[in-house]
Parts: sequence; structure tokens; C-alpha cells
Amino acid sequence: MNSETRQAKMDKVLENKQPTLELFLDNIHDSHNLSAIVRSCDAVGILNLYYTNQKNENFKTHKTITQGAHRWVNRFRVKHNEKIQFLKQKQADGFQIVATHVEEGSLSYTQIDYTKPTLIITGNEKEGVSKEIIAIANQSIKIPMKGMVQSLNVSVATALILYEAQRQLEEKGRYQTPQLTLKERELIKEEWIYRDTIARKSKGKIPLKFIEEIKMPLA
Repeated sequence: MNSETRQAKMDKVLENKQPTLELFLDNIHDSHNLSAIVRSCDAVGILNLYYTNQKNENFKTHKTITQGAHRWVNRFRVKHNEKIQFLKQKQADGFQIVATHVEEGSLSYTQIDYTKPTLIITGNEKEGVSKEIIAIANQSIKIPMKGMVQSLNVSVATALILYEAQRQLEEKGRYQTPQLTLKERELIKEEWIYRDTIARKSKGKIPLKFIEEIKMPLA
């Protein structure tokens, strides 16, 4: 794909980005699952993906799984001891916090209005979403299960939820009109071109510097 064609593709992808739909991975353990989730995020137009882990370590992505999707989704690591503060700030910014968790009062993932600014939270592969996050979430959601097993792999569950969100946003015409301003798209495109160039020169490997750590300001 020549440079002009590739940049035109970037323009089209940026027109489909949905800045009011974001994802937060709570204490995720498996970098392979993270890589699969990044690919799903790119597929539905998510711009920002946040994650946290107890060791406060950046996760690498596996290019054989992401197939390059990691170049087009921002990944931000939130310090583990600042995740509640971060999520409360998101709520203050107008986002509803929707966390996957099976309990009395949990709604099916299809019953949420994802056309509102929404931060979806999925948990790690063993314990799920942490109790302190469930305590502040606006709503807990579940994926109805009819078999003996009561949960899906986290990357599969996340993909199902994201595609329900995409369906609702599609019905509202959100993909027909750019949700980012022209200036925002131009700034992101400039970064993408640089990132894409670096990736090509390094045979597809994106340096960890492209993963940013979010540090909450002191109260």
C-alpha cells in the first residue's frame, strides 16, 4: 500500500473513531488476551484503552495477534493504587462506568445505553473486576450463559460487549459523522504516521514508549 493510499485509510479510520466509548482492563494478567482485546478495540473504533496491574508494568502486545491494531489504539496504563481516583474522575467527566460482574441487579450487556459516554470495565482472567471498582460502578453487567460454565474468556466477553456498543452507535449514525474534530484527527494522524514509520523500520515492533502511564494529580 503506497503512502498516499495508507494515509487515506488513516483518515477514514479516524472518521470512525468513537471518543465517548472507552475500555478499562482491571488488573489484567495475560498479554495475549490484551492483544486480542486491542484488536477488537480497533475493529469497533475505540481510541483509548486503559489498563492496570498490581506490578505497575507495561504489557507488550503480540503482533501476530493484534495484526497491527496496536498502532491505532492508544494504550494507557493507570497506576494500580490510583485506579479508583482515575475512574471517579471519568465519572466527573460525564462517563458512565459499566463493569462486568454477576450479582443481583446486574443487567444483560444488551440493556445498557452505550450511546452515552461509557467506560466499559472488564476484569482479569481469575478474579474478575475488583470489589472496589464494583462499589463505584454506575452499573454492573453480565453476559447470559446457558451452559455449565458461567463465564467467557475475557477477550471474547469484551468483544461481545464492544460489538453491542457498536451496533447501538451505528443505529444512532455515530459512524456516519466524525466524532473527533478535524484538528484532533490531524494531530492523531501525525502521530500515527510517525508510529507507523517506526513500526515498519523496526519490523512491526512498537517501542514501549508508545504506552503512556497516567498519573493522577495530587488532591
